[in-house]
Amino acid sequence: MAMQREVGVGDFVLLDKIDLDSFMKNLQQRFKNGKIYTYIGEVCVSVNPYRTMNIYGQDYVEQYKARELFENPPHIFAIADASHKVMKQQGRDTCIVISGESGSGKTEASKIIMKYIAAVTNQGGQKEIERVKNVLIQSNSILEAFGNAKTNRNDNSSRFGKYMDIHFDFKGDPIGGHINKYLLEKSRVIHQQPGERNFHCFYQIFCGGSDDLLKKLKLSRSPDHFFYVKQGNAAKVDTINDRNDYREVTNSLNTLQFSKDDQDTLWRVVAAILHLGNVEFDVDEDKLILKKGQSFSNVAELLKVEKNDLEKALCERVIAARGDIMRKEHTESEASFGRDAFAKAVYDRLFTWIVGKINDAIAVDKKNYTLSYKSSLIGVLDIYGFEIFDNNSFEQFCINYCNEKLQQLFIGEHFFFHVVLL
Repeated sequence: MAMQREVGVGDFVLLDKIDLDSFMKNLQQRFKNGKIYTYIGEVCVSVNPYRTMNIYGQDYVEQYKARELFENPPHIFAIADASHKVMKQQGRDTCIVISGESGSGKTEASKIIMKYIAAVTNQGGQKEIERVKNVLIQSNSILEAFGNAKTNRNDNSSRFGKYMDIHFDFKGDPIGGHINKYLLEKSRVIHQQPGERNFHCFYQIFCGGSDDLLKKLKLSRSPDHFFYVKQGNAAKVDTINDRNDYREVTNSLNTLQFSKDDQDTLWRVVAAILHLGNVEFDVDEDKLILKKGQSFSNVAELLKVEKNDLEKALCERVIAARGDIMRKEHTESEASFGRDAFAKAVYDRLFTWIVGKINDAIAVDKKNYTLSYKSSLIGVLDIYGFEIFDNNSFEQFCINYCNEKLQQLFIGEHFFFHVVLL
């Protein structure tokens, strides 16, 4: 493979003049010449090209494998290799933190890191190691389906934070993993801004589900029939193929040992949430009336609950006072708020259950690795980007606060560490 021609300065530390103007000019010059990665010491700055780049093939893997960080031009492969090398040679746990604005390509970066680690491990061809690598990679499509959505800045925006631990044996091969999820954007289940979508899974079932499945779930092919997914008026997206994505998710569910009953339950809950958004309330002489149309019946049937119990849950609240239990009827606005809160809670529990099932599939096999066996790990953090809207919600506050804490950690660990060395 021919060596790449260096454009600009590959490491900002080597700039003749270190100021914001020089920084931006160098970044722009490199980006215009197809160089999307630039170092700041051991930190890699990545600029999202919003197009496919032919810089992640096997020839690039071989170029960066087992090399020193600054031996080749800046690349995310070099960061992944450095992390894997320290973990393997020194037996130290390492962590790669991916941060940036919303739409900056953090999720893609985390997937590239995973694919690189998969490409450089298991040189012995062990079947169990290969299975672990496969399920770690396959988990991405499931998490994206249920945790990502189209926003006005990004067609595949992560709407949750993900921290993944990848465990390795003494040879540096992956033997399992564990995923922690944070701050799922539950409000997206019930409301989307113009031009945005709900989570991908809702549109995938419309486009990819079989006729028999849709009939069983009481769904049509059109998202326009369901309030929770039509508000953004952006069901069709040029860069997203929901039909193919549904097939990919189904394949991944099978790979990660989701049984047929598990998958039926999963899509049944998704459909129940869609129908729940169409449940309506009215008032007659100050008395709340639940419109017991087909949507209400569908919710009860799909969730496998009695209609009377569901009606009470939607129309009344329980008050405990001095040991007495009382029921108080909702107002129309309270009932609508409760319906939406119910939908958010159900989706949050569904997502938590999915992550739990994935963790079961990627867990370290205790038959092969006893509790006394000490594995090393690489942690990969992929979390929301900093977001600025005209009106930020509490969820945006949590997202931005988390990003600010990450920035504070970076400054403390990186800059102050080098000051001490000086």
